[in-house]
Amino acid sequence: MGDDLGDDWWEQKGNSGGGLKSQLSVKYVPCDMPSSHKHFQNRLKVPSSLEMSLFMEGTVDSPVGEEEGEEPEKQPTEQASPQEKKGKKRKSVTENPVPVKKKTALKSQTECFMAQEKKEDGEKKPKKKRKKKKKTITDVLATSEPKSGSPGDLQSLVLEHFKDKRSVIELEELKLQDSCFVRSNDLTHSLSSYLKEICPKWAKVQKQHTEKSSVVLLIVCSAALRVIELIKQLTTFKGEAKVLKLFAKHIKVEEQVKLLQTGVTHIGVGTPGRLSALIEKEGLTLPPLRFLVLDWNWRDQKLRRMVDIPEVKGDLLKLLDMGILKGCREGKVKVGLF
Repeated sequence: MGDDLGDDWWEQKGNSGGGLKSQLSVKYVPCDMPSSHKHFQNRLKVPSSLEMSLFMEGTVDSPVGEEEGEEPEKQPTEQASPQEKKGKKRKSVTENPVPVKKKTALKSQTECFMAQEKKEDGEKKPKKKRKKKKKTITDVLATSEPKSGSPGDLQSLVLEHFKDKRSVIELEELKLQDSCFVRSNDLTHSLSSYLKEICPKWAKVQKQHTEKSSVVLLIVCSAALRVIELIKQLTTFKGEAKVLKLFAKHIKVEEQVKLLQTGVTHIGVGTPGRLSALIEKEGLTLPPLRFLVLDWNWRDQKLRRMVDIPEVKGDLLKLLDMGILKGCREGKVKVGLF
């Protein structure tokens, strides 16, 4: 066993110092496996000269560390062979990576959470109420019984249209007396029978009319097809009177103006839009007019009357305001609702 101080130094100090060998204890740690000198020094702790001098002076209790305070050094493990390392690498490669599993697990959790939220939202949201369809004119009229028009209906229509456009005095002038109206159709008459009732002296009136670009009897309806239908119904009433169709379909205004100027026309049947255009261009004059008949009660395929169609309604009120209402107030024109 190697010792830096030597046996002589220990003997001298033992004689002079009162047996340091008995006070100092050198501890040898047993080692089962053979080791080198460096490894042996780690197992055996020998006090140095400085530690010995400090011990002699009394500043240090013991130069040798206690077993309880020191931590036991780890024994070097045997190095693994290259074959074992390869086997470990293969195992690490074959094992499934943990982070991928975590991601997939997180995805599945989030999807489940979102699905639960959607279900909860679906449960919280109230069921949408079905919107009720707005009733159209056809729906209302299909369920209601047809009623014949009256002079009051025409009066209210005129005042409602002009109330925002005229002053109070002008609105009073638009009101018509009952004497301006003839008996309305009660839905039992044909056109010929109704005209015979309101104009019993038609033959005399027909002979007295000799002015061109004018008519004695004016029938107003909503569509061109209705004009043709009404002209066919006049066969038993007109006699020798000349009838002219006045609508805008396939006929120009200039052509109708020429027809009115070439000869005397007794009855005119047309739409309010074309009649207004003829009056504006002075193709049709109103002073000789004696009877105005409105096709008030007739309904089209959609069960709409003439006044239920906005465009026709506007043209009709325009036509009335072009001089017909003035003729009614003067007592020259009589109005009938067919």
